[in-house]
Amino acid sequence: MTNVTLPRKDLFELPDGMIYLDGNSLGPLPKSVNAALSSMVTDQWGAHLIKGWNVDDWMGQPMRIGNMVGKLIGAPDSSVTMGDTLSVKVYQALSAAVQMRPDRSVILSDSGNFPSDLYMAQGLIAQLDQGHELRIVDPLDVMDAITDDVAAVMITQVDYRSGRMHDMAAITAKAHDAGAVMIWDLAHSAGAVPVDLAACNCEFAVGCTYKYLNGGPGAPAFIYVRPDVIESIKPALSGWLGHDAPFAFEQTYRPAMGIERMRVGTPPVLQLTALESALAVWNGVDMADVRAASIRLTDLFIKQVEKRCPSLTLFSPRNGADRGSQVSFASDNGYAVMQALIARNVIGDFRAPNLIRFGFTPLYIDEADVIGAVDILADVLDNRLWDDPAYKAKGRVT
Repeated sequence: MTNVTLPRKDLFELPDGMIYLDGNSLGPLPKSVNAALSSMVTDQWGAHLIKGWNVDDWMGQPMRIGNMVGKLIGAPDSSVTMGDTLSVKVYQALSAAVQMRPDRSVILSDSGNFPSDLYMAQGLIAQLDQGHELRIVDPLDVMDAITDDVAAVMITQVDYRSGRMHDMAAITAKAHDAGAVMIWDLAHSAGAVPVDLAACNCEFAVGCTYKYLNGGPGAPAFIYVRPDVIESIKPALSGWLGHDAPFAFEQTYRPAMGIERMRVGTPPVLQLTALESALAVWNGVDMADVRAASIRLTDLFIKQVEKRCPSLTLFSPRNGADRGSQVSFASDNGYAVMQALIARNVIGDFRAPNLIRFGFTPLYIDEADVIGAVDILADVLDNRLWDDPAYKAKGRVT
């Protein structure tokens, strides 16, 4: 691949006048997706109907697109598959990891992990009812907490609130030294920071595709399993399409030989079609260039906000090498401030209890966007534009 110049705004549908700093929650629509979906609906579903599973290779989508995602996270071909939600994929990885260490009882995570991951661990523990424990520690204490009673370490590389990054290589090595299985959640990493799963050597990784990978709302999740352990995995969710021969219609589950055993149900063909088209925006893009641009943008944002908005307190790591592609500031009136920004076409989001959060995606954000966003943020704060009852009534999604 040849490197391309960033940003690539022309590849995205971005409303005029909008500064979109929420790609860490939902990426914008790549322009190619409309045509891809239209063709799929008309030329495949419409014209071929059920023949599409073969003639249009709908059945092969999870592996084909998994390989595309794999290239962005340093995974070898045939080690990533797509489908279901991230919570389902967390459950699959965690249940398999616990089975791999039957003589241990602790699942280790940290308080910066996304709550859904913790919920899935709690649900699995209750279902197993074998005395397992979910041990949650401060993010800074993870390394010291990896002891010889830990079956699995389950960590999100980039903290969803602060953007603080864990050291994947160091934590994975410590987990393996202690005899534990390593699971990484890459929800805020894939497409945001360079990831090398092969070098990391973790057993499992999971992630979503609707954030930095721009797959659209509800886009399917992915799961990676290290190739040398995949055929020893006994899937807890032994779905039809994870069977070695689904159309043999055998009465007893027999897992597929490779990563396809981590498939569960019917692939979401429309959403996978959208994702496959969306991933084309990465053609020719070097993740090292994305990372360098991300640090420049976030450093500039922090500098400008602290200069012009002194009432806000930086919640993210100051050192760019220690954070992902997002920045959070604490504000006593955070929710109202964010709503006032959104009303002025600067789109970020709010995370309880008091954080305004901004994502910086170098595929479509540049320095002018950063300065423009800070101009509006300063106006909202200096003139107390947030102090409007309309901005204080919380919606269901923040």
